[in-house]
Amino acid sequence: MVTKKLFVFLIIAMGCFRLLRFAESKVPQEEVDALQEITAAMGSTYWKFNGDSCKVEMVGVTQVPPKNSEHEISCECETNGTVCHIVRIMLKGYNLPGILPPQLVKLPYLLEIDFAYNYLNGTIPSEWASMKLTSIKFLCSSVLVNRLSGEIPKHLGNITTLTYLCLEANQFSGAVPPELGNLANLKTLMLSSNELTGSLPLTFALLRNLTDLRINDNNFNGTIPSFIQKWEQLKRLEMHASGLEGPIPTNLSLLSNLIELRISDINGPNQGFPMVRNMTGIVRLVLRNCNILGEIPAYIWAMKNLEMLDVSFNKLVGKIPTSISADRLRFVFLSGNMLSGDVPDSILKQGTSIDLSYNDFTWQGPEKPGCQENMNLNLNLFRSSSSRNNFRGALPCKKDLNCPQYSNCLHVNCGGKDTRIKENKSNLLYEGDGDIEGGTAKYYIRDDNYWGFSSTGDFMDDNDYQNKRYTVSKPLLNISELYKTARIAPISLTYFHYCLENGNYTITFNFAEIEFTPDETYSSLGRRIFDIYVQEKLLWKDFNIESEAKSTQKPLVKQVSKVSVTNNFLEIRFYWAGKGTTRIPERSVYGPLVSAISVVSDFKPCSNRRNKGTAYIFVVGVLGACLVFFILGILWWKGCLLGKYWRKEDTKEDMPSGTFTLKQIKVATDDFDSANKIGEGGFGPVYKGQLPDGTKIAVKQLSSKSRQGNREFLNEIGMISCLQHPNLVKLHGFCVEGDQLLLVYEYMENNSLARALFGPENNQLELDWATRLKICVGIARGLAFLHEESRLKIVHRDIKATNVLLDSDLNPKISDFGLARLDEEEKTHITTRVAGTIGYMAPEYALWGHLTHKADVYSFGVVAMEIVTGKNTNNFMPSEKFVCLLDWACHLQQTGNLMALLDERLRSEVKKEEAELMVKVALLCTNASASLRPSMSEVVNMLEGRMTVPDLIPETGTYTEDLRFKAMRDLRRQKEDQSSGESQTQNSTTVHTFCSSSTSYNSNEIKPDSRFCS
Repeated sequence: MVTKKLFVFLIIAMGCFRLLRFAESKVPQEEVDALQEITAAMGSTYWKFNGDSCKVEMVGVTQVPPKNSEHEISCECETNGTVCHIVRIMLKGYNLPGILPPQLVKLPYLLEIDFAYNYLNGTIPSEWASMKLTSIKFLCSSVLVNRLSGEIPKHLGNITTLTYLCLEANQFSGAVPPELGNLANLKTLMLSSNELTGSLPLTFALLRNLTDLRINDNNFNGTIPSFIQKWEQLKRLEMHASGLEGPIPTNLSLLSNLIELRISDINGPNQGFPMVRNMTGIVRLVLRNCNILGEIPAYIWAMKNLEMLDVSFNKLVGKIPTSISADRLRFVFLSGNMLSGDVPDSILKQGTSIDLSYNDFTWQGPEKPGCQENMNLNLNLFRSSSSRNNFRGALPCKKDLNCPQYSNCLHVNCGGKDTRIKENKSNLLYEGDGDIEGGTAKYYIRDDNYWGFSSTGDFMDDNDYQNKRYTVSKPLLNISELYKTARIAPISLTYFHYCLENGNYTITFNFAEIEFTPDETYSSLGRRIFDIYVQEKLLWKDFNIESEAKSTQKPLVKQVSKVSVTNNFLEIRFYWAGKGTTRIPERSVYGPLVSAISVVSDFKPCSNRRNKGTAYIFVVGVLGACLVFFILGILWWKGCLLGKYWRKEDTKEDMPSGTFTLKQIKVATDDFDSANKIGEGGFGPVYKGQLPDGTKIAVKQLSSKSRQGNREFLNEIGMISCLQHPNLVKLHGFCVEGDQLLLVYEYMENNSLARALFGPENNQLELDWATRLKICVGIARGLAFLHEESRLKIVHRDIKATNVLLDSDLNPKISDFGLARLDEEEKTHITTRVAGTIGYMAPEYALWGHLTHKADVYSFGVVAMEIVTGKNTNNFMPSEKFVCLLDWACHLQQTGNLMALLDERLRSEVKKEEAELMVKVALLCTNASASLRPSMSEVVNMLEGRMTVPDLIPETGTYTEDLRFKAMRDLRRQKEDQSSGESQTQNSTTVHTFCSSSTSYNSNEIKPDSRFCS
């Protein structure tokens, strides 16, 4: 024990001694000056380096560094400890627009540089040849980096100390210089995503220490060299669409240390399955589209470490064995072969992703194991049967293969929601598939409208083992709604339409490259290339959306006419043939991307029966729901509703439309599993759930023993059941059964505005200025509807950031109507007990209970101020002089310094006049006098620039004494008096007071904020 303590003491002492030694050391001034020259050559306009601490204090082309940027200067000190030298430079992700600096030679001790993810141009300086670098990573991980061009310089071969060289994702061209074979110490060489030509130099046989070689996406020629057998230490080999031809050398089997072997999309003669038996440690084996004949060797199914097998799009035959001992196998892609026989249970393991599409297996009918529901695996059986020329082969697991009717058009919003688009004076419904998760081995079919899709592949290297990232959404782009979303796939994506009338059709493709940017950053350097097939015929080879549209984030429409349908089946397939970048703007961004597809008959007009039917059902449904809730309200006022239902042991019968049984909700929430709990409402928990049709829901569980719970339950139903507006949360229905009171809402993917702005750091969202303005306007529109446009004029009473929820596109929706009241227009105000949240309540309401719609206007003003500042009104107190955020804002208005309010994260992107406009609107809404506050429709007009904002500057010295802050001080004092001795940790305090029919009293109840989503 004494020895252990002594060892720990020595370690600590040595660490302290090292720190003290560096504290007494400094970087020589000539190296500090060299750093200044280096960053200037790279295009950095901001630079500050502390030579005493060897720390970078400022760097980049903007004051606020880009997201995910990294920097580090590492120093090592001499033995005497007085001088420290720079040994490593990392400036990564700063979009630096300059050149690679020749001045690196002025740092004689430098060993490693990492300039990845920038916007550098030019080539590699010849001066570097004299250096002793061990690692060059200026483009490591992707184009992300730069725009370096020309031939790879021969003088790189002189830096014989190099162990790591990454030139990936640049614009290098020409042949690889043989001199690189002199890099005897090289372990990692990445040349992917360039424009390199010629063959691999014979001198590469001398690179005996190579452990990682990647040459994807190039224009090499010749065959794969046989000298690869010399790389005996190789652990990773990648050759996707390298340009090299097959066959794969037989001596590949000598590379027994390989863990990852990825070869795809090579031309050349047919070949047998490469010998990989000796690669006992192989984890990922990809041999896709390599002209491989024959059967899959039996030993493949017994490899103990194998996790991924991708031999898709070859010419393989044979059967899948009935016994598979490769226990770690999770991804199996066998698509596009001629495999036959039955689909054995051995391949259908839980937790796996299996793609058997485009094969000759025995038809999988509904009774087969692969067609059973609720299997815990991803299984794609599209076109898995040999009967390819009819529905039976293409559509497995279907009970009824007859068409009740035939279609003559189709409109799909790929990766998005159902959307109506005006085209040629028609209002067309584009059906969305954005709610369909997954895509690794996905077979989705929409039986009601006779279409679906098949998706194949895993986005490798993204570390996403849930594999749900198969749609892309960019809601803030200034383009048509149809182009803001897209479906993507890593290998193959097929859309199909069956029960289609035979004849000729015109297909319209809608594309927009929304993952790359049209600016001068590394995010603009990506290249997406894929092939497009229609009816199994190649339509466009090496299709590049950006090249066709002449820009990124720009809509592109491509059409093909006279597409013949002869068997009532249309098939459109997108295939990634290994070309293009894979790591821009981040890892695993590649493969086909499509925004929408339209199929229209050339011989008869498109039928609108589906659209009319949908509209009819919608109208009837809304009217029915409103009627049900109206009757429920009457029953409640009569005092008979709850007692009647609570006494019923089984309410499945006689339950009205718009209600759910307790059994249904238990199934949806896994019996209220704690894993599905996503928040705590004022009177009970909130759970996430999913209905049988895939609809995600949030279930709010209220206590039936609480009088307040009963009131909130009935208030929610009565207030929002018949209100339909894009900025109001939707109530799907409710459940009253036993002692349960349950409200069922639409599920909101991005939680609340409060969490997005000032929740825990790992839960906050990066909301740029355009998004914040959109959210602010959306809240204003929702309130304008409640106050002025709805038949029932409603005062919400509890507008705050936690009661504004954000959907997947960051659209705001007002929620939690448990405290809402009808606004009786014939009265100037309602006198009521106070209920709301400290910091958001209007003074006339907080002090005297006078309630009008102007109380909501005040609350909105506070929320708008939070949106601008990114700070919580109750948790932000810059000094003891100010009681809240609004108090401070009034002070800054007096001093003429409104821009000090702006969230620091936004200051580089916001125009002063736009920020001041929103602040002035917020201050106008929070005026102490209710009569001087605008209506919410006026607020919308001000925010959208259709109305000027009147100037209302408070008189000097009076703002701190006005009623707004008196109300807050009084209520806070009241809360502190009632909770003295208790520890309160809530971010905001909600006070509910109500009057009992038997006893009159006030109650200040602490209510945590309701949160519906995770």
